[in-house]
Amino acid sequence: MDINRIREDFPILKRKINGKPLIYFDNAATTQRPQVVIDAVSEYYEKSNANIHRGIHTLSEEGTEQYEKAREKIHNFVNAGKRYQTIFTRGTTESINAVSYAWGLENLKPGDEIVLTIMEHHSNLVPWQFFMNRGVKIHYVDIDDNGELKMDQFQELVSKKTKVVSVSHMSNVLGTISNVKGIGKIAHDSNALFVVDGAQAAPHFTVNIKDINADFYAVSGHKMLGPTGIGALIGKKDILDKMNPFMFGGNMIREVHTTGSTWADPPAKFEPGTPHIAGAIGFGVAVDYLKNIGMENAMKHEKELLKYAMEKLDPIPNLTIYGPKEIEKRSGVISFNYAGIDAHDMSTILDNNGVAIRSGHHCTQPLMERLGVPATSRASFYIYNTRQEIDVLVGSLLEAKKVFG
Repeated sequence: MDINRIREDFPILKRKINGKPLIYFDNAATTQRPQVVIDAVSEYYEKSNANIHRGIHTLSEEGTEQYEKAREKIHNFVNAGKRYQTIFTRGTTESINAVSYAWGLENLKPGDEIVLTIMEHHSNLVPWQFFMNRGVKIHYVDIDDNGELKMDQFQELVSKKTKVVSVSHMSNVLGTISNVKGIGKIAHDSNALFVVDGAQAAPHFTVNIKDINADFYAVSGHKMLGPTGIGALIGKKDILDKMNPFMFGGNMIREVHTTGSTWADPPAKFEPGTPHIAGAIGFGVAVDYLKNIGMENAMKHEKELLKYAMEKLDPIPNLTIYGPKEIEKRSGVISFNYAGIDAHDMSTILDNNGVAIRSGHHCTQPLMERLGVPATSRASFYIYNTRQEIDVLVGSLLEAKKVFG
């Protein structure tokens, strides 16, 4: 990978913050966009803007073709194959809510059980907690002292009462890469639905949904160079065929009469109204960009940055780093606390040096409670980050320690 050439593709990296070059380490929250993605969105609005699927004029047909090509690109990017279908959503949050409502309302009954993990993003907790009001019980798999899921607890907690097992492929706080294939086997051995939150995984390494054998896999475009407000839910066709939609109107309808209505086949059945056409097109171009780089190359670069950062940060006294110590067990996310410095104060000091990190609970309050902290600071890396930027981060941390004594 030619990092300098890649960086030239991202116009925002030329910006200065507080008079300093922007160093963007908030990639777990959202990534930046290359010029080709920005151009693709603009070009659609400038040259092909029209509603899709329903029109037979040239603009509508152009937009429809671009939209459906984007769907195919994303479907192939995660190696979904013919057994799966790809539905456009607003992102991972909406994708998991779609499964929760469309599948859960029909299939979850009092006495049923759901198995989650203590390190889940709120988007993979709250939609399932809704069913606690309906008499459904939720169990949480814990982490060990290394920040890894306790696999033996899946064996203990998943039973014939378990109807759903839903886990993140990679933690947005700990960087832990979970053994989703092994977890899925445990889930399916008990005939439970297996749902994977792939928001943090798909941008960073090759995802093979067929191999994982997930029933549903959710991704967000803005986590992987695409526009905001667009994502995808990839699900098994036989399950989607049986599911009822949970939003109605527009292209998801087959026929409407005064006596009732019928639904289109998936994926249209789950895409009501006018979709985020430009977002989908931009998402497809973002996937093209990542494929051109090569996910193996992207992962290698990120691992090198992670190793370098850990080597630089580890010797710093009173700095606590959370998550696996082994580089092969995690991705490029480093959450930390510096004794005596509030996480939000840390973020402010780093911002003065042009370094953008995230501080807070990262939408994982149960995990923060498990770690015994109110918040952490988090630096997360991506394809355009460099070792020199990590040096600035480390220097800024040492500077912050001097400020706070």
